[in-house]
Amino acid sequence: MTSYFFHLLELADTFFWGYIGFALIACLGIYLTISTNFFQIRAIPSVFKTFIGFLRQQSQSERGVDPIKIFFASVGGMIGIGNIVGITTAIQLGGPGALFWVWVTGIIGSLVKYSEVYLGLKYRVPNDKGGYDGGPMYFLRQAFDYRFVSVAVCFMLCIYGIEPYQFAVITDTLSTNWNLNRYFVIITLLSLVLYAGSGGVPRVAKICSRVLPFFMIAYVSMSLWVILHHTLEIPQILLNVFTSAFTGHAAIGGFVGSTMILAIKNGLSSAAYSGDIGVGYDSIIQSESKTIYPERQARLAILGVWLDNLICTMSILVVLTTGIWKNTYVEGSMLVQNALSEYFPFMHIFMPTLLFIVGYSTLIAYFCVGLKCSHYLHPRYGKPLFYLYGVFTLVFFSFHDQTKALLLMRLVGALLLITNLVGIFFLRDKVAYTLEEEYAPSIEERT
Repeated sequence: MTSYFFHLLELADTFFWGYIGFALIACLGIYLTISTNFFQIRAIPSVFKTFIGFLRQQSQSERGVDPIKIFFASVGGMIGIGNIVGITTAIQLGGPGALFWVWVTGIIGSLVKYSEVYLGLKYRVPNDKGGYDGGPMYFLRQAFDYRFVSVAVCFMLCIYGIEPYQFAVITDTLSTNWNLNRYFVIITLLSLVLYAGSGGVPRVAKICSRVLPFFMIAYVSMSLWVILHHTLEIPQILLNVFTSAFTGHAAIGGFVGSTMILAIKNGLSSAAYSGDIGVGYDSIIQSESKTIYPERQARLAILGVWLDNLICTMSILVVLTTGIWKNTYVEGSMLVQNALSEYFPFMHIFMPTLLFIVGYSTLIAYFCVGLKCSHYLHPRYGKPLFYLYGVFTLVFFSFHDQTKALLLMRLVGALLLITNLVGIFFLRDKVAYTLEEEYAPSIEERT
């Protein structure tokens, strides 16, 4: 009975991400790209100028969290196990062509991300903890006349705020590579998640800004080292990527082959899931920023999508260049580790540590969002119920197949994507697509 239920969910997942999800992201992303005259490309200098400006200047506002720390909290929720494990699993299932759709999602999705973060800040409200509350449940009030839409999205974000897939991957990786007791790993990791999540966005931002930069640089450097050892093979690999993106890929080695739909579905869904495009999590996190200018924080959101896509690309190219992607019998969490082990020692130590750091940053960022959403649903009983749901879900999926947890996240993400993208489309005229040098604060913002 259970296997039949999950089979139906897999069919729904394939149909949505192969047809509906692709159409929604592509249509809105292309529409915004054309209507804004390729804003995400023109904004490249402004993105880095904004980032450097936030580094140099300290906000005078006492409310909210430093924009750079918020940026790393946002990146912490995006750059996680999905960039290393989930994205390489997409290649195992969809073939090399999935990489092309990862790139497409990054290009058009960055503008969608800009829009949802901008709207989150534009319609945020001050809270009694010295910060802000914002996100899709607030800006969707402006898009729809019915309050139940905001409530439904908030409820789904509570489900989405628990990340059982990444929790299960960390548990499996640490208990297997370090030969630790599985129950000890579960209890320890769960305690760390509850500690960080209960501290809200400020605590999550502080943790992520301290640990993520080092491991991001280390992982990208190691991946480049492997890729550069296969420089002569890169042209053929890229040719395979572009060809199989539109034709599918024949069976080879342990890889059973794939169709164009499978390439689209796995590339698009994995990139959208990894980059949190259209889901709403990032809008909630970044709404806590001290800056009073929504477009500035939204430009950092574009940078976040680019970084997320870069990490995804590095992971995919590592398994493509080494040929290990053809071994579909290897668990996704071991693909990159096995590939890097051919060039670096002690990967059984480094990779579990890396997965723990990036996975933990994602877990606490999502958990924090879930707590904010549960409080929105019910100020008194929302958070206690969310804690109970979170503990049960994380422990339950720690003893089940990782792909089942990932399937749950992708389906909930699909429902959020539909609602949020429609809302963003309705509110598209409320978003200011301005560059740094074009910006002039409005009377409302100055006051």
